[in-house]
Amino acid sequence: MAVPYARAPRRVNPHLTDTLPSGGNFPALPYVSWNMTLFDAIDEEMRETRDRARRRERHARQRVTLIGQIDEVRALLAELERESAKEDRDVARLEHGGFASFIAGLTGGREDRLTRERAEAAAVRQRVDGQRVRLEWLTADLRIAEEGLVEQGSPHQELDLLLARKERMLVESGDPRGRELADVAARLAGVRADLREHEEAHQAGVAAGQAVGDLLRHLSGARGAATWDVLGGGGLADMMKRGHLLKADEAAWHAQRALDVFARELADVRVEAAPRLPEVDTRWFADAFFDNIVTDALKYQRIAQTATAVQQVAEWVHGMVNQLAARAGELTRQRDGLVGKREELLGP
Repeated sequence: MAVPYARAPRRVNPHLTDTLPSGGNFPALPYVSWNMTLFDAIDEEMRETRDRARRRERHARQRVTLIGQIDEVRALLAELERESAKEDRDVARLEHGGFASFIAGLTGGREDRLTRERAEAAAVRQRVDGQRVRLEWLTADLRIAEEGLVEQGSPHQELDLLLARKERMLVESGDPRGRELADVAARLAGVRADLREHEEAHQAGVAAGQAVGDLLRHLSGARGAATWDVLGGGGLADMMKRGHLLKADEAAWHAQRALDVFARELADVRVEAAPRLPEVDTRWFADAFFDNIVTDALKYQRIAQTATAVQQVAEWVHGMVNQLAARAGELTRQRDGLVGKREELLGP
């Protein structure tokens, strides 16, 4: 009587079986069909384990990237908080008197300087708030990555045991197709996982490109209004410029968030990157107090410089997205070739 293949206990897929029916009387199965049933069962378990291993590796890479991003934001936040405290002290000295207030009063520029200092203090506080929100986002993402590591368990050790078991099965089966099918299955699993990661990185890159594009559009509007202001647009030009800059500042935070996500997805495909957008200066809402052709020209120059730096980031994102698309195309062709090879081996 045939004896079921002996192996260590494991999880059983309810839709597959690799044991003989219980009882003494059971229908005879062709030798090859019986062994392929065994292979199908263990292959399914190996695919699931490989998927968990890849997910665990992904969570581990994301965790490393997130820790680096969090450290960077914390350092930047500490610097901004010190700068904010300094700006608040400058405002307080002008508001409540002191030597600086006395000198400003003698020169007749106390109110103008106070307005400027308040604007600068508000701008720094806005940047502090933005970085705090970014830190909350990154911390939440880190928690998800660490939970994912725990959830996936120890798939690499499990896979080693499965590989050893299948090796014994292949040696004892005598089916010449067994080893080749196992090789194709392993390569196919790897290619599929790589393709999935490249597609996810590509999607994140497209989203980041769109977010950076939104920022560029707002900066373009601000630059147009600034040009009009230099040419004598007056209060209406100032109002339009301020509106575009405030929208650009909000868009910059969303774009940086998208770039942070893109960087983590790139880490999954072994690309290290830390794209960072320039700050959008919104201190210019004090234009009504400092409105002359010199300051208008300076504001235009700053907007243009910011737009140029953002454009460089946009071009980098575009280039990375194209590279990811090309690599995904290569992986798709590899996958299709392996699928065809597997079907050929399994054919009659």
